[in-house]
Amino acid sequence: QVQLVESGGGLVQPGGSLRLSCAASGRAFRFYTMGWYCQAPGKQRELVAAITGGGSTNYADSVKGRFTISRDNAKNTVHLQMNSLKPEDTAVYYCNTDPPRRSYWGQGTQVTVSS
Repeated sequence: QVQLVESGGGLVQPGGSLRLSCAASGRAFRFYTMGWYCQAPGKQRELVAAITGGGSTNYADSVKGRFTISRDNAKNTVHLQMNSLKPEDTAVYYCNTDPPRRSYWGQGTQVTVSS
């Protein structure tokens, strides 16, 4: 069983940056492909970035060139560096495996991009 705790969200102006962190429990963490997901009000949760245990990454078109996913397997953490933020990035952000496991969803962290 894995527990995931997200942090780092907040209110930021358009063009600003945030760094999200996800702390994971469990010794098998390094074997999982991990992803960051976002859910905006009234919309479905969607994958924005993923990283394999070996460090290969994949991004949704909407965030390519702006977001960077990384992981530290020794510390069981996954990060999402978010630059050039736009109002449409406003959402609750979650980490989970890719594909996601229902029992692993945490509380998420709110990101609000507004002037």
